[in-house]
Amino acid sequence: MSNILEQAKLFFDACETGKGWDGCKSYCHADATFSAQADALAEVDTIEGYSEWMKNLFTPVPDGHYELKFLAADEERQCVAAFAVFHGTNTGPGGPVEPTGNAVAADYVYAMEFNGDRIRHMTKIWNDTKSLQQLGWM
Repeated sequence: MSNILEQAKLFFDACETGKGWDGCKSYCHADATFSAQADALAEVDTIEGYSEWMKNLFTPVPDGHYELKFLAADEERQCVAAFAVFHGTNTGPGGPVEPTGNAVAADYVYAMEFNGDRIRHMTKIWNDTKSLQQLGWM
């Protein structure tokens, strides 16, 4: 496995299991940027902010977990793509409404751009509207 692929896999696991920035920062440049065309993440523009957003998601969705479907590196472009499904049920406090008991199965992709052996930018491709509807949050 290439170095960037291994780093991406470790970062992905840390982020998707709610480790927050403390668990993710060793895989990223300190000023790593983030983007997504999802209203739920409109205010997030750094990987630090995104990793903390994911950490906080585990309060209303304490059983959250991912199912990794695809992971590949494009060595020439220094990019890694990961496709997964996030599963969980809204049973905890902290969501926009009282716990609904509704489950989510959300398809999403991380596109991670590297500079050296650390992530410099990540784009998340995700239909937040569908996920929020599944959870009963809209």
